[in-house]
Amino acid sequence: MADIHITDIENAINWWRQRSPSPDGVELGAPLRALAEVYARMSYFRQTAHDETTLPPPAREAWLAWYDSTPDAPCIAICSTAQGDAVCKGCGRSFEEVRHWPAMSPGEKRVIWRRIIAEGSAWRFNRYADRAPERRRPASDSAA
Repeated sequence: MADIHITDIENAINWWRQRSPSPDGVELGAPLRALAEVYARMSYFRQTAHDETTLPPPAREAWLAWYDSTPDAPCIAICSTAQGDAVCKGCGRSFEEVRHWPAMSPGEKRVIWRRIIAEGSAWRFNRYADRAPERRRPASDSAA
């Protein structure tokens, strides 16, 4: 399993703040509170990541609801690994990452997403950026 980076916790918190704003500006909904507790603990202990498998169940459920609202794969339908490249020019994933993507956990996928975004060299970020609008997967209300 992989670690969930603090920026993903922040993104999930902001997603939940937009989705379920506090009615009185003080109280937090349960998903937001669960994520905020994890975030506070990480900040206090100066941690940048939390083990995906030990995330408290309410926080994991809230994080997965956010995760389901993000694009699943960075693919832009230009796969150069099929032509023998070690790293796909289109999405920035290695051949092994492309091959194992369906079996990866959400945390493992986010680690790869963070890396390719930080590198920013794949065609999805420049040459073919128009092919990669960050389309949202429909979020299941039951995942919340």
